[in-house]
Amino acid sequence: MTSTLTVADRRRAALDRRAADAPAARSPRASSSPRRAAPTRKPAARSAANKSRGVRAHGVAGERPRSLRPVRAPVQPGKDLGPIATFVRSVRTAAGPKRKPGPPPGTFYVIASVVLVFVVLGLVMVLSASAVTQANIGNSPYAVFSKQAMWAGIGLVGMIFATQVPYTIWKPLTIPLLGLGAAAMAVPFVPGLGTPVNGARSWIQFAGLSVQPSEFLKLVVVIAAASLLTARAGELGDRRKTLYPVAALAGAAALMSIAQGDLGSAIVLGVIVLSVAWIAGVPMKPLAGLTLTAVIAAIGFVVSDSRRLSRFTAFLDIEGHKEFESYQVYQGLVSIANGGLTGSGIGGSRTKLGYLPYAHSDFIFSIIADELGMIGTAAVIGGFIVLVAFGIQAALAAPDRFGMLLAGGISAWFGVQAIINLGGVTGVMPVTGLTLPFFSAGGSSLFVSMFAAGLLLSVARRATRS
Repeated sequence: MTSTLTVADRRRAALDRRAADAPAARSPRASSSPRRAAPTRKPAARSAANKSRGVRAHGVAGERPRSLRPVRAPVQPGKDLGPIATFVRSVRTAAGPKRKPGPPPGTFYVIASVVLVFVVLGLVMVLSASAVTQANIGNSPYAVFSKQAMWAGIGLVGMIFATQVPYTIWKPLTIPLLGLGAAAMAVPFVPGLGTPVNGARSWIQFAGLSVQPSEFLKLVVVIAAASLLTARAGELGDRRKTLYPVAALAGAAALMSIAQGDLGSAIVLGVIVLSVAWIAGVPMKPLAGLTLTAVIAAIGFVVSDSRRLSRFTAFLDIEGHKEFESYQVYQGLVSIANGGLTGSGIGGSRTKLGYLPYAHSDFIFSIIADELGMIGTAAVIGGFIVLVAFGIQAALAAPDRFGMLLAGGISAWFGVQAIINLGGVTGVMPVTGLTLPFFSAGGSSLFVSMFAAGLLLSVARRATRS
């Protein structure tokens, strides 16, 4: 006779047999009267159940977490953020992940060594060139030197800061920097703040310090030109999108300097933008046209004033104008000739005793040649060649396009300004009033030059290696 058992009866019988076969070492509860056991689940079913419990409890899909910490919903980029928070986020994104760079390459150490030697030697020469003249007018012999040393200390802090911070953070700051630079160029025209010097209203007197905004504008223009031509990398042949903005940047910067009567800074600002454009790969034909336009505009500015024209053409006949327009250049050449091969020694120059105006600023190279001789002048000129050459090397090894254009623009800036200053001192070019970077007395020039060198070091420090 067949037994008609229900499914429940069969399951109960199977559980009874399993309990009877269990070892005696089990707890009494396991061998007690049988209970209704929960049906066993397959591994896939258990995993799905855990996932569902994790979603219900913690809001994330996955296995049950080990710690019961609340999970915040992710913030969408640019959503529900104010303009300041969005700007900070863009700066952080430009800075990239926080990674400690590897050991700097040799280019980094060469650039840093040249800059530091230049700054120290410049302080020594400023003291030598200014001590006697300051004492003669009743000031402390260390009056000019102490200010220069103070700016050198501030510049060292700025250079270290610019070296340590990733240079990419300056790219999203282009527009604010341009606004600050334009505002600073307007301050010399404010009554009580601006001070005219030699017909140029390009200085600000504040709390006993003199600041030249055009020096800071050079740094801003380098960053702006590199940022612009990085964003237009695929549209270099488009006049409307690339050439016209480049021309507007160069023209606006130069016009602001010309409005102050500072043609030398206007020339350097224009050369900086054109150099960055050439390095970026802007086609030569429109770039040559832009350069020719800038040269014609500069010539027109010079010939528009008879006094300015006579001053800029005096270098063509230094002997004939040595009593007036070329007096400073003539005395500078006498100082260079007195130096000979080895020089008269530190403090031994006689032309700085009142014969050579601005011996500690624009014409400090004449004092270097007088006291250090041809060996010292060759070392200074060679140092600038090394600085520019290794700056170009840092640009070629830059990890991105912005770094390449930034390093190339700074190198061109140092090289062009040194050439214009040395050309004016030696009488082969007009005197424009530009300082010799790292050497001439002038806090603004020294600080900005050291900060720009820090940016160059920042690019060199993160150079790619083959």
